[in-house]
Amino acid sequence: MSKFLNNKYLTLDTYTPGEQPQDMQYIKLNTNESPFPPAPNVLKAINSREIENLRLYSDPECQNLREKLAGLYGVSSDQVYLSNGSDDILNFAFMAFSGNGTQAAFPDISYGFYKVFANLQGTQYTEIPLKEDFSIDYQEYCNLDKFIVIANPNAPTGLTLSISEIERILKSNPNHVVVIDEAYVDFGAESCYPLINRYENLLVVQTFSKSRSMAGARLGFALGPKELIADLNKIKYSTNPYNVNRMTLLAGEATIDANDYYLEKCKVIAQNRDYTTKELEKQGFKVLPSKANFILVKYEGIEGKFIYEQLKKSGILIRHFSTFRIKDYNRITIGTKEQMNVFLREVNKIVSEG
Repeated sequence: MSKFLNNKYLTLDTYTPGEQPQDMQYIKLNTNESPFPPAPNVLKAINSREIENLRLYSDPECQNLREKLAGLYGVSSDQVYLSNGSDDILNFAFMAFSGNGTQAAFPDISYGFYKVFANLQGTQYTEIPLKEDFSIDYQEYCNLDKFIVIANPNAPTGLTLSISEIERILKSNPNHVVVIDEAYVDFGAESCYPLINRYENLLVVQTFSKSRSMAGARLGFALGPKELIADLNKIKYSTNPYNVNRMTLLAGEATIDANDYYLEKCKVIAQNRDYTTKELEKQGFKVLPSKANFILVKYEGIEGKFIYEQLKKSGILIRHFSTFRIKDYNRITIGTKEQMNVFLREVNKIVSEG
């Protein structure tokens, strides 16, 4: 760290991404990526002619993709916002709707970036503990009078709030924005985006990274009342208007055209999740009931870190967290049936040997 760094960033705790080791070929079940490739028409969209057009700036309004998303979700195009991954949108939301006297609130066990963004923007925040079963108590978020961010399904638990519970949070906090981060919603949960026409304080954030096989392309979108979308655009046009590149926009448009392909892959991943859950429970694991493309599991009597380390030696990456309440758990991304069978075989060896 240099002597020139602004003092307000000296103590900033950064987000720790899932590891991406290059020393060998791994079965990657650690970063919630899709095990399936993009749809064939997406690959066709990224052709040599379009690569030549990289000399040109991208459309800052992302008009074609916004219109396609609006059509898919049955909203108007001015209720759609696009950016360089959902992380970008979350950061802009903290920038736009918190700080300057407005505090934030989010679960104590959730997506690690929320705390980072709050600190980055100088926002005071409250981390609300999950219940003993790791679920979110929606009543803890009612009448908070704060900027609220909730992942639904939550990460890394995979547990969900109902739409009616989210609606109660919205009703009781009319003077502050409530962000519902739906990065994993397509794997079996219900989106609350239909509520954006009823609540002026709701912003729904989704991503192309998980269910649409585009983690490496960096593309996220938000759905909300047009006034909130205009607020995000104000931030965007004050930082980087061209923050979604030409190739990503083309891939995104082709992805929406192939929506049925991705819905089918989500269904397969959900089936693999349920299969893996049952097989792990047969082995003696405790598995939280997930609606995401991952599961959070533990084996009583064996440290989560030990299981993680042994699987890594076998060429399988999973995610271990050092957070006290979940340090005995590991998060396992759901891959193909073949990948999950390899994982199940190797983890069975570990618990059998103790």
